[in-house]
Amino acid sequence: MKTFSSSPFMPGRRTALAALASLAAGGALAQARPAAVRIGYQKSSTLIAVLKLQGALERAFAPLGLAPSWHEFTSGLPLLEALNLDNIDLSADVADTVPVFAQAAGARLTFVAQEAPSPSAQAILVRADSPLRSVADLKGRRVGFAKAAGVHYLLIAALDQAGLSFRDIEPAYLAPADGRAAFERGAIDAWVVWDPFLAAAQRQSGARVLADGTGLASYQRYYLAGTGFARAHPEVLGVLYAELEKTGRWVKAHPKEAAALLAPFWGLDAAIVEQANSRRSYAVREATRERLSEQQRIADAFLAEKLLPRRVDALDVDLYKPPGA
Repeated sequence: MKTFSSSPFMPGRRTALAALASLAAGGALAQARPAAVRIGYQKSSTLIAVLKLQGALERAFAPLGLAPSWHEFTSGLPLLEALNLDNIDLSADVADTVPVFAQAAGARLTFVAQEAPSPSAQAILVRADSPLRSVADLKGRRVGFAKAAGVHYLLIAALDQAGLSFRDIEPAYLAPADGRAAFERGAIDAWVVWDPFLAAAQRQSGARVLADGTGLASYQRYYLAGTGFARAHPEVLGVLYAELEKTGRWVKAHPKEAAALLAPFWGLDAAIVEQANSRRSYAVREATRERLSEQQRIADAFLAEKLLPRRVDALDVDLYKPPGA
């Protein structure tokens, strides 16, 4: 009959105990490792970029046992698609138009915060030697811009004011990098873009502003969360909101330091970054239904131009209320 020793010094017993200890240690490490908060951002997401570069969210989330996980996107629409598909938890600032397209696709969004208007931080540009002198001159011309970006609505609003419609131009949907290349080689007649790309084109190639958003498009940017995540983790939204608010004030109060920090991250001269930042409010505030009023005008304008598949109720969203608001 086979017998088993109960001695703890038998080799088999020692190996088993070592394995169990190793597994226990691994489990403790796994429990100690911070859970990830997945944050989507664009290169031009200024306040999130500052938070990332300064490590501020790592410090702010640490007491919650959390750490940010960073995910870069080339434009706002795929960013919100990822949010809706639960591939990220939080979205850095996107232009006011982007949520409208996401809602039309059935996304459920929670508005965490809003940046106050910055209408001059986006503009319709033409080359310095262009014969185009007014928005009305865009009729029949090829105009480049990023689809669903804030500049998309600016273009619609500017055309409408000039007595034109979207059908009067030839649109070219281009991400900023592709738009800049097409603009400089003359493949498009005008380019509609936002800062810091706007400031870079002005300073580096002498691009001329045909019209900016003043009196046409407020250009308010929004920070969003997946609704499921927002309802489950309001404490995370509270930390993010407080850090965004603080960082917005710091950027405006320290323009040169902020420009020096962002310049290598954006691959731009500090002077360009400082000019771009001077046109953005960076005033982070609560997103209220009253402050969302322009969202419905944006949605209706896109619907009128048959750029949305259905009517969108722009106020059919969840709104986060920060502590003390």
